[in-house]
Amino acid sequence: MDRKLYERIDRWMEAHRDAIIQDICRLVRIPSVSEPGGADAPFGQGCRDALEEMLRLGAEYGFHTHNYENHVGALWLEDGPMDNTIGFWNHLDVVPAGGNWAYPPFEPVVKQSWLIGRGAQDNKGPAVGMLYVMRCLKELGVPLKHRLCLFVGCDEERGMEDLEYYTAHYETPALSMIADSGFPVCYGEKGIIEGNMTAKRPLSSDVEDIRGGTVSNMIPDLAQATLRGETARRAMKVLGSEETSPHAACAEETDGVQIRTNGGGSVTVTVRGTARHSAFPEGSVNAIQKLLALLAEKGVWSDADEAVLRGFQEANSDYYGEALGIAFEDAVSGKLTCAGTVASMNEGILTLHFNIRYSITETQEHILEGLQAFCETHQCAFQLLRGSGPSYFNRSHPAVDLLTSLYNAVMGTEAEPFVMGGGTYARKLPNAFAYGIGGMPKTEEQKECTLFAPQHGDAHQPDEGLYLPSFMKALKIYALAVTELNQLERL
Repeated sequence: MDRKLYERIDRWMEAHRDAIIQDICRLVRIPSVSEPGGADAPFGQGCRDALEEMLRLGAEYGFHTHNYENHVGALWLEDGPMDNTIGFWNHLDVVPAGGNWAYPPFEPVVKQSWLIGRGAQDNKGPAVGMLYVMRCLKELGVPLKHRLCLFVGCDEERGMEDLEYYTAHYETPALSMIADSGFPVCYGEKGIIEGNMTAKRPLSSDVEDIRGGTVSNMIPDLAQATLRGETARRAMKVLGSEETSPHAACAEETDGVQIRTNGGGSVTVTVRGTARHSAFPEGSVNAIQKLLALLAEKGVWSDADEAVLRGFQEANSDYYGEALGIAFEDAVSGKLTCAGTVASMNEGILTLHFNIRYSITETQEHILEGLQAFCETHQCAFQLLRGSGPSYFNRSHPAVDLLTSLYNAVMGTEAEPFVMGGGTYARKLPNAFAYGIGGMPKTEEQKECTLFAPQHGDAHQPDEGLYLPSFMKALKIYALAVTELNQLERL
């Protein structure tokens, strides 16, 4: 570790701290949730706006920029061949804001040591940070053997069609680093299966609607069932209160459960849960599962509807695929995770979308066999929508130990390279791994922070926040890491 260079990087970054924060805020103000769009905005106007703003930002600082048909953007300072390029990859799309925010999701707030807003942590803050890493090394006159280029995409959270498009049409860097994980080096990612479990027959007319969740990779924090007839009357009896008359607008929320009368004998039961990234579901409360389990436990469903819904409730009753018969664990990547994250109904037919992250040594085919076997005995069918195999970067590549050692030298830790359940652009790129910017050890200030309600403040949660002291330190580690890669003659 070059401590004198680290001190120079430290001074440069601190001098630009306010500018970094202001530039992140420029991007956070744009609600860039990826959604199907047209030819000029393939992932919706919000994502196009965010991409154009990022390229505009780079141009203001003297970067060359290129827009790859509104799928991916690139920013660089020095021209050069891709076979001698280190690519940094970030994404500008965000998960939907959802509800229950104490702060406005797209009006960034800087409070105490936090920048709060959707995308501040995942992944607009790191995207701006990597731009400043490149500026820092250039302005400090640090000689580099390898060219640097920052790439920003627009569909990471929804399916990575942006990277699929880019890699099908354009050359990729010799080595790619994705600033969208924890430190130190993440050299492997679990496989991902996204698919729908659909009932084989409709629910009764008493069940007008069941819905919850907004995006595949987020444990839902809200779910609702709209009921009529005898089912509605049973719900009112077991969930209502003395204050809930048939003419009441709504009942008081208790333990995250609310029942509201809609007129005409219809009621809506709303259940709140706790959101987390579906790859790391521990500590979350799945609102869809809470809703189905509550109404089953209270005897709200008719016998016929209970027969249809039982399989959905059972399938979503744990986060590790145990009830589905697909549980798996290996020493390299740990347990398979599985969550039903989006519920919807069409013409009385219930569909529950599943997001599954499977261990590196498991196979998609084996999991699909288990899902099919479960569905055959539970009045439903499973349809595969998207499959992405595990990602693995050669653990023996010298960059892994080099960058891990650097992180430990700066932080005074003994962290080890790891494999995770989260999915990053590394799975869509050759010779790629994830390295930071998240996952820094928590400071005492973070532990004592009272800005956020429980299960708020993290990526994919309400009141998503970027802890600025750790973020700034991460940028300094990244800048020094690039200089360490100079030791490699070949990438």
